Amino acid sequence: MENSNEMTIIFDSRPENEGLARVAAAAFCTQLNPTLEEVADLKTAVSEAVTNCIIHGYQGEVHKIRMKCVRKERTIYLDIEDDGIGIADVEKAMEPLYTTRADQDRSGMGFTFMEAFMDEVKVTSQVGKGTCVHMSKKIGN
Repeated sequence: MENSNEMTIIFDSRPENEGLARVAAAAFCTQLNPTLEEVADLKTAVSEAVTNCIIHGYQGEVHKIRMKCVRKERTIYLDIEDDGIGIADVEKAMEPLYTTRADQDRSGMGFTFMEAFMDEVKVTSQVGKGTCVHMSKKIGN
């Protein structure tokens, strides 16, 4: 038997569903018996990615967000994806303090937090078609 598992959930881009995504990812991760710190790191990264979909990708409009969680051996892989406006310059968007929503008191630290709490973060985006944040984290030793 292969040592893997996966789940996908699709939910509305409403702020109250950010908590749903956090809890779902944390529950999925528990199969690896993570530390509290590992769970908190995962939840923070998921929160930032989902919030980016809501605030930036859909600019507050309600559409769908997809979150796929995959476990292979001791690593959790997450894809959080929207079909929103996309990012014209991903490299620039990932710079600390860069924000396109200063009018909403956004700090521009979302990607920075994701990179701090996950082992790997990669962003793919196409203007007018959406964005996917790919993240991974090894749980345990």
